[in-house]
Amino acid sequence: MNLRLANESWESLLRAHASLMRRYQEDGIWEDLSMTEYDVLYTLAKANSPVRLNDLRDGVLLSQPALSRLIQRLVDRGLIARAEDTTDRRALMLKLTDSGIEKQKRVGRAHAKTVAKEMAPLEQAEMKQLKALCQKLVSKS
Repeated sequence: MNLRLANESWESLLRAHASLMRRYQEDGIWEDLSMTEYDVLYTLAKANSPVRLNDLRDGVLLSQPALSRLIQRLVDRGLIARAEDTTDRRALMLKLTDSGIEKQKRVGRAHAKTVAKEMAPLEQAEMKQLKALCQKLVSKS
């Protein structure tokens, strides 16, 4: 393996991610949500059914204590509801409330437009290739 090329590729990936995340942050579409709070709403929306807290943690990049505090804020704001897991009383299940679903959809539509605008420099074949490459990196872990 070419170590230099591997590191240059990694650096390019990180720079692209950081640049896009800055632009998304500055977009102004988030209403009263942080991007991390939106990420939690989006992850729950993709699940289509209640999700265990531990499974949610696998989908977002937060420590257990930070995620627990964020979940509490979203519960307090009426965007997420908690329920006991009927198969494991120790586990906590999370789902979007009707307000959470509405907010995620509204912000999500605006975010999708921003993502499409930022990805516009890539041709469709390049986007497919990028998706495949990223999936390959994720599936290796």
